[in-house]
Amino acid sequence: MGEFQEFAEALFGQLSVEINEEKEIAELAVKAKEDIANKVQFKKLEEIAEEALPDFKNKVEEFLGIKISDDIQIKFPELEELKKLKGNKVFADKESKEFVTELFEAVAKENLKKIAELMQQDTAKYLVYSTYAIQYISKITTTYGDYLDSVIYLNKFILSRYPQIILHKQGEPYETRFENVNSGYQGAVKMTVLEELIHSAQENLQQVNKNAAMEVNKINEELAKIILALDTETVNKLSEYCQLQTVPDDFPFAKKANLFFFLNPDHFLIEQIGPDVMTYTHVEIDPKIEESIPELLDIYKKWLVPIQQHHAAFTAMEGMAGFAIENILKDDKDFQNYLTTFMGTDFSSYQVRKSMGKDFTKTVYEKLGKNTFKKMIEIPPNTKELKDPQLYLNKLSLG
Repeated sequence: MGEFQEFAEALFGQLSVEINEEKEIAELAVKAKEDIANKVQFKKLEEIAEEALPDFKNKVEEFLGIKISDDIQIKFPELEELKKLKGNKVFADKESKEFVTELFEAVAKENLKKIAELMQQDTAKYLVYSTYAIQYISKITTTYGDYLDSVIYLNKFILSRYPQIILHKQGEPYETRFENVNSGYQGAVKMTVLEELIHSAQENLQQVNKNAAMEVNKINEELAKIILALDTETVNKLSEYCQLQTVPDDFPFAKKANLFFFLNPDHFLIEQIGPDVMTYTHVEIDPKIEESIPELLDIYKKWLVPIQQHHAAFTAMEGMAGFAIENILKDDKDFQNYLTTFMGTDFSSYQVRKSMGKDFTKTVYEKLGKNTFKKMIEIPPNTKELKDPQLYLNKLSLG
């Protein structure tokens, strides 16, 4: 268990900045609440969200021209629950789902012993899914909401604490500064409810994204098993050739893990080729690496199709949401106050932020109007079409 225990500790080492930030936010919020309690009072997050839901449901239906389900609920998880929930956003097949659930629960509870046990139980799965734990949980303090299976989840840990912290940082007199901060707080909740309602309308895109992500994860698991089965001599030779960090011989798992993280297509191909790999139909690899791992090129070729589908669907979902938020909230004072008080920016700066998905949506919208959103959901664009929307418009006119 020794090496696995060290790896579990290393996982929390990678999350230490975020975990410390969470503790700092919790402490600041307690102090802020005590200082401002007798002077001003923020409305409960639950009240603002429940009030906003029917109004924004109508606005989304009107703007997108798509009916939103009447079954949508809102839930308000605190920090630990939110971290567990993130495991459900990792799209794994039936064989891996339980492992992912247990891993995220152990990370949420900071249970090193359980993580080391999971690593020992299925090392290949750990290599693939621990990267998600780091990636998702490191963004929790900047993620306000999530959507999954007819439920909008609002990040109660952040949304119920930030307004108090921001007002407290601005200092006295709290009463005169309260209005702007409170308005910004309402704007943050409105924006989050609105964004997740838009995601709830993207059913087919969500499914394409989920299926593609599951396929990518299966391929990555396959690669992990291949690398874990390599003999010591091959691992040492490849590690040296790839100029990986030197690891002592009594840490065989760490050596293989380093090699997996380096050769993982998400890292290796994007690092070698750049983001253009998202439009490639063919890849080649260094013959010396292929000589040691003959199966690697096939893995990379298999990976190209689902990663491109995943990238395209996700970019389209986010781009559509960004475009709709900009248009629906452009005259909303609370949203403008959110940008100034929470984000330190303004609406015109927000508007010009570049995003491939948003630019694509805007271009198609100029040609198709409200019909854009139904089309994007029914017939998702591919990665080449996202870069050149005219290709997508041509495809639709031929269809």
